[in-house]
Amino acid sequence: MVFKQVEKMAIRKLLGLVVVMGFLSLHLNAQNEMSINQQLSAKQQSIVQIAAHTAQGELQALKPALNKGLDVGLNINEIKEVLVHLYAYCGFPRSIRGLQTLMEVLDERKSKGIKDKTGADASTINQEADKYERGKKVLGELTKTPQNKPLTGYSAFAPAIDTFLKEHLFADIFERDVLTYAERELVTISVLSAIGGAEPMLKSHLAICLNVGLTPSQLNEFAGIIQPIIGEKEAKDAQVVLNEVLKTVPVFPKGEKIISNNFSGTVWLKMMGASDTTLHTSFGNVTFEPKARTNWHSHPGGQILFITEGQGYYQAKGQPARLLCKGDVVEIPRNVVHWHGAAPDSEFSHIAVSLNIDDGGAIWSEPVTEEEYNKATK
Repeated sequence: MVFKQVEKMAIRKLLGLVVVMGFLSLHLNAQNEMSINQQLSAKQQSIVQIAAHTAQGELQALKPALNKGLDVGLNINEIKEVLVHLYAYCGFPRSIRGLQTLMEVLDERKSKGIKDKTGADASTINQEADKYERGKKVLGELTKTPQNKPLTGYSAFAPAIDTFLKEHLFADIFERDVLTYAERELVTISVLSAIGGAEPMLKSHLAICLNVGLTPSQLNEFAGIIQPIIGEKEAKDAQVVLNEVLKTVPVFPKGEKIISNNFSGTVWLKMMGASDTTLHTSFGNVTFEPKARTNWHSHPGGQILFITEGQGYYQAKGQPARLLCKGDVVEIPRNVVHWHGAAPDSEFSHIAVSLNIDDGGAIWSEPVTEEEYNKATK
């Protein structure tokens, strides 16, 4: 009888895991389908074409691209901003010739009775804060990386260029609100692809594109748009860089920083679905920076962790810590006090599935001390 009861419990547990994994799989498929169907808008496509033609100096090809941009809804100030922005990446001569070509196109359209919308001017920028610090803040938002580290590489070799980049490019230009960050990055990657030989910068800005909301499918679409404009070799080079960047894209989105005293260090959370009343579960993607971890806590209904990236640790109270790697699964019984988080030298992500949520949410306790963490991760 006891054996049969244990057997039934094991079967129910296995079925529960299958249901949860199936639910996650369906959710991931829906995400992928949504990503595939999310294309660049007509305005975004025109921004790419205008920027690439201007960077190459192909003014006769630029004219129809400008007309198309105006026809699909770009206003005059938005196109002017595209052409002003790209000077930082391919120089004043290309930028000015682009602006002169736009003037010609607007005159031709006006003579045909076409009245194009001017659009809003850039808002006044608050100049009270130090410009270098403003630029660092913008760059931090774009890269999602703190900008408080010592200068390295070319910035240390020639500090003046670092100052120009922070104060002028990321403060004076990127702070202007005529274009969104995503639109400015489309201009940037179009120019860098067109001029060629700037693969490290292209790689950085493709990564920024993902940070500001552009999807992998949209970036692949971008590569297809510029191919006939910049030529086969340059397009192939750009695609190679894009493929490298996309290899690093996590399967699940990182989400927003958690503001809570229940965690040590920086932690991000992306809930992947509302609590399900049928499955009695809630689940989300949790990402820890190196050394970040939860406080000691327990779950009245139990929890399952599916490790998706990096290395981390799980430790139940009074038990040795367990090293966790990509592909591992942790089953946490009801009411077991534990913590989990990142290894000292690795970012760490897992899907956390809370079970039997009708029994209540997590019960939080004290933080994991540095001594406890260091002992567990030796």
